[in-house]
Amino acid sequence: MKPVDIVMLTKNSERMLDKCLASIYENVPVASLIVVDGYSADNTLKILEDFNKRYGNVKVVTEAGTRGAARERGIREVRTEWFVFVDSDVILCKDWFKKAYASVDEKVGAVWGVDIPGDVENKLTVRVLQWMEARVFDIRGGCHDLLVRYDAVKDIKIPSELHTLEDAYIRDWIVSKDYKVFVSYAAWCKHYKTMGSLFSRENALSTVREFKSMRLMRERLIYAGIFAFMWLLQGAKSRGKKGY
Repeated sequence: MKPVDIVMLTKNSERMLDKCLASIYENVPVASLIVVDGYSADNTLKILEDFNKRYGNVKVVTEAGTRGAARERGIREVRTEWFVFVDSDVILCKDWFKKAYASVDEKVGAVWGVDIPGDVENKLTVRVLQWMEARVFDIRGGCHDLLVRYDAVKDIKIPSELHTLEDAYIRDWIVSKDYKVFVSYAAWCKHYKTMGSLFSRENALSTVREFKSMRLMRERLIYAGIFAFMWLLQGAKSRGKKGY
């Protein structure tokens, strides 16, 4: 398999970055790790420097604009036929690239690995949440772990004001080029969101914009109900083991 470029957006991403990068280098043949950083003030750049000393293929560029502008900047740096968007708070599964690339044919423009909440262990819960995540992705896209054909996006112009839902714009762009966007259950990732990110201004803006799509809001409500039910079951099982 030919090496591929990785595009990652960072800004004060030290919490999960070391583990995230380790999972990338273990499970993807990396040509270059292209990091678009929003002027991090924590240890993000130090961690990236350490990985560059180890692998010699980390390139950091800075972008003070929106996530849409940052993703487009990252695409402009790509030099491989395929590349991968990876968020800085995910852990890729074993053999992620091999499993994702297995879905590629001449009609495929992108392959998305289903993401699941990082702290969920119950197998039934994982499968249900993966199913729901895939339903949501079919509507609004996602760049958590997305293998992309460069030719499908090489001329993309992401609206500079898109700080949220830029992933939906990328998905729709690829489809508009008559490519398929494939969802892979084999090439999954664990997504370690924080409560802070869930209640962040960016997430709130994304939710408000999603109200424009009744289909998407329906899926979100179904997902929230299933997640709450599974969380309660997992909590009850845990308390039962402890004898509470």
